[in-house]
Amino acid sequence: MKPTPSDDPKATGPESLTFTLHDTPAPMRDYSAAQSRRGRITMLVILFACALPVIASYFTYYVIRPGGRTNYATLIEPQRPLPSLDAVPAQDMNGHSVPLTTLKGQWLMIVVAPAGCGKLCESNLFLQRQLREMMGAERDRIQKVWLVDSSEAVEPALAAAVAAPPAVATYRVERSALAGWLEPEAHHQLEESLYIVDPLGNWMMRTPANPDPVKLKKDVDKLLRASAWWNRAKDTP
Repeated sequence: MKPTPSDDPKATGPESLTFTLHDTPAPMRDYSAAQSRRGRITMLVILFACALPVIASYFTYYVIRPGGRTNYATLIEPQRPLPSLDAVPAQDMNGHSVPLTTLKGQWLMIVVAPAGCGKLCESNLFLQRQLREMMGAERDRIQKVWLVDSSEAVEPALAAAVAAPPAVATYRVERSALAGWLEPEAHHQLEESLYIVDPLGNWMMRTPANPDPVKLKKDVDKLLRASAWWNRAKDTP
């Protein structure tokens, strides 16, 4: 802005000034919308990067080799997530309510049997233990689980055996509640199979009744290899 003398020759006192406005600065650009869009894109990229290993491993296992892959156990489709405490009330052996969802983070190998644990139950618990040990260095990625579907006490000797490290996570549940989540093989009982749940908490595989350990080991090997780059053993206290 340039000051100019007044053109009035009769002006008295201090000289009057006038101002001519030549230009104004451009208004500051509003960057808020662009920043918001950039932030959303960055967040989506981060979420996709976190999910990519899981997506890729499942794609590899289920899609890439459908012709060359044979499963001994039955794949559950669609998969069924671990139920909430409301859907399947569960208690530890001290009577405290515990959501089954707390088991997420590891591969679960589940045996269902009453507290009396007859010959079939003992056989499945032994198979569960042997399969875990056969995984060698990867065994800590597997959690053994026994869902006790009756109200009587577990025999002290058996309770001590399943509590010995590496312990079997043992929970008491109602058999009728389990029916809304696990499903036995056709024409068989719930306790005749083992049930495999992935680290995301989805029941995704059921063994045949009286499973063959060698054939089942091959399935478990495949699962552990397919998930090796995104699943690690859960930290233990």
